[in-house]
Amino acid sequence: MTRLGHNSARNAQADEQLRLLIERIERLEEEKKGLSDDIKDVYSEAKATGYDAPTMRRIVRLRKMKPDDRREMEAVLETYKTALGID
Repeated sequence: MTRLGHNSARNAQADEQLRLLIERIERLEEEKKGLSDDIKDVYSEAKATGYDAPTMRRIVRLRKMKPDDRREMEAVLETYKTALGID
């Protein structure tokens, strides 16, 4: 194979790999959108049954945090609230 032919084959292989990666990302983005829509539906259902969706979102965010990080965040929040005369 000539040098040019070898580079051409390598470029075609790289192009194919890029195309496959892009298509994979596109499929995952579609799945992510579907999951996002499902999550919105659950929050809407919770709201319809009397729960406070923004508070639920905060709870979900807190549960994702490590306990030490959560305690640190709460301590900083208390410090700021005290400095501003809140509560």
